[in-house]
Amino acid sequence: MLLARNSNQVPSLFDRFFDGELFDWTNRNYSNTNTTLPSVNIKENGDAFIVELAAPGLEKGDFKIEINHDLLTISSEKKVENEIKEGECFTKREFSYQSFSRSFTLPHIADGDKIEANYENGILKVNIPKKEEAKPKPARMIDIK
Repeated sequence: MLLARNSNQVPSLFDRFFDGELFDWTNRNYSNTNTTLPSVNIKENGDAFIVELAAPGLEKGDFKIEINHDLLTISSEKKVENEIKEGECFTKREFSYQSFSRSFTLPHIADGDKIEANYENGILKVNIPKKEEAKPKPARMIDIK
């Protein structure tokens, strides 16, 4: 019985069905440095969409959030340079450089003018309110005349 997949085997369409990048033919979600893209959760309630992006080790100033028409882009570029102290030399030094870009098409019910973001405990939260006309309305009684 074969318990492990042959590493030379090409993944089937079924294996890649749940891969979100399969149907994204653009290059909108990428990492310039071949590092892992931050994981994302997208929640929805009656008032808003909430995008949560896991990016520990960064600071709020490391992020760039941009909206262009209905495309929300979250990106970051961080280069870490270690200070060289007098009398030291390197026999090996690995630079740290991280960058990524994630883009999301906003639905027509999103209010792009009121987007807010907060970075806390390694999670970037982007709150995208819904337009007033898209929010659920409570039932109301109609007077009979």
